Amino acid sequence: MGTLPEASARAGDGVPCRSRKLPQTGETCRCGVAGATMAELSRLEQLERRVRELEEELAREKGGRRAPRARIESMSPEVTDSNPYSRLMALKRMGIVKDYEKIRTFTVAVVGVGGVGSVTAEMLTRCGIGKLLLFDYDKVELANMNRLFFQPHQAGLSKVQAAEHTLRNINPDVQFEVHNYNITTLDNFEHFMDRISNGALEEGKPVDLVLSCVDNFEARMAINTACNELGQIWMESGVSENAVSGHVQLIIPGESACFACAPPLVVAENIDEKTLKREGVCAASLPTTMGVVAGILVQNVLKYLLNFGTVSYYLGYNAMQDFFPTMAMKPNPQCSDQNCRKQQENYKKKEAAQPKQVVIEQEEEVVHEDNDWGIELVSEISEDELKAASGPVPELPEGITVAYTIPNKEENLITEETVADGEESLEELMAKMRNM
Repeated sequence: MGTLPEASARAGDGVPCRSRKLPQTGETCRCGVAGATMAELSRLEQLERRVRELEEELAREKGGRRAPRARIESMSPEVTDSNPYSRLMALKRMGIVKDYEKIRTFTVAVVGVGGVGSVTAEMLTRCGIGKLLLFDYDKVELANMNRLFFQPHQAGLSKVQAAEHTLRNINPDVQFEVHNYNITTLDNFEHFMDRISNGALEEGKPVDLVLSCVDNFEARMAINTACNELGQIWMESGVSENAVSGHVQLIIPGESACFACAPPLVVAENIDEKTLKREGVCAASLPTTMGVVAGILVQNVLKYLLNFGTVSYYLGYNAMQDFFPTMAMKPNPQCSDQNCRKQQENYKKKEAAQPKQVVIEQEEEVVHEDNDWGIELVSEISEDELKAASGPVPELPEGITVAYTIPNKEENLITEETVADGEESLEELMAKMRNM
């Protein structure tokens, strides 16, 4: 940025001379230019000072930040200090992931670039995702500094623009597409649906996954509506208002419960969220909880995209007890979203068309380890003896059997027999026993 041009010293041009300070009386300087008031000079000095400040800030930015690295065409497992993918590719060598390079072919849309969404986007960027679509309409505020990712000098910028700038510096191999608008308005909702339908790496194809990282039910319902209509698989996430619990949920339209299948009370009762907010009161926020939820979310994303491990349909987090509940929720046949009901019918037809696999249960042969002598375990009681010792089997409905029967007391009574008195004494019997 250049400096302001020097003031002309020609007479009659109307520009005050800067070769000397002029008194408030407005005297004419030696160059013949009409005198300027102190107010005019003060304004000019302020502008010059601001220009110098901007020049110094630009110089600091240029001097303190290295040029971004060149794009890397393909991931390499080579272990060098300059390879940002060596530790990620080690997952392949250790047998965790079959083909980690495939991550560069995926596109993920992140809706909501706040406490969870910004960290989610950063993790995916560092993992080398192919393309990220970011949706948010909010601006960075100093009140956000208790969270991760954003920095104070970004205050006032839109979250998507600030995030894109930071993420491009982290990994220039990732493609970014940002949209600074509210997806719940009619026009923006249509554009949002168009982008998740056609915004993949190959233009015209749908994204591979949509991640909901929003903080309100209205936006969640908008995402739910769009994904049900398009049959788009997505993951929902959230952190509670008291900041000590959260969850992630995988939603496959028609196969698992959507957000409207079991809606929160606020949604079920059609309560306007704005009426619940009070002046001067805000929700609590902990970077620890948001970081944990974002980590669990991205872990599920990687497992789903790269096909390793088990993807949780629902995984909660309770920070107070370090409790991680899991569950799977089936879709509600009476869901209020008609597209969800249509997806359920499509899923049933798809399942019915697939041939059923008959599972044959085979009894496993008992193998005794380190049994070189052919030792076998057998019962000392035969089945006939066992039946004889059992009581009668009661008449039961078909399909029900008894685990055991009660022995017949009358048949198993011990007969009391008395031993006849002999003529031999006890001493004589003991003597016979000694001689045996």
